[in-house]
Amino acid sequence: MSTSVLVEPVMEKSYAGVGRCKCSFWFAVAHDILGVLIMMVGVFGGLIIHDLFIYAGAIIIFLSLIWWVFWYSGNIDVPPEELEDDVGKMKLKNRRLSRVVRRVSSRLSSRIRDSLRRGDRNNSNPVNVGTEMGLSTIYNTTIQSPSREITRDTLSV
Repeated sequence: MSTSVLVEPVMEKSYAGVGRCKCSFWFAVAHDILGVLIMMVGVFGGLIIHDLFIYAGAIIIFLSLIWWVFWYSGNIDVPPEELEDDVGKMKLKNRRLSRVVRRVSSRLSSRIRDSLRRGDRNNSNPVNVGTEMGLSTIYNTTIQSPSREITRDTLSV
């Protein structure tokens, strides 16, 4: 017993005017206007601390760029064909490249891991465990640890 299901194509809603992210747009415009007003008070106000107002206005205008980036990135349209699931729907032309990159990455990480493991085995010296050792500083002086303190043994895995 099979039933047919009708799937209608999804049409994206077109946005007129400032786009989808109206809040980010108006925050950006408000920061720009506020920054210009504060800067103009510093330039034409005749105050003693005019440079403070000029710098504060410039900083507020600079921070409005954050809202402009939010607005712009929120209005980027991606076609539905490019919105694919990452798990099983890789494009054929990218499949070979991703296999090569994964293979190189796994080989490189296994080499690094093996070299670190070999380095730990060669550097672990059980003769020095529990003996008194000095600490060297950047001034080439040695500080001896008193024998009353607890000594820490290195753990080799």
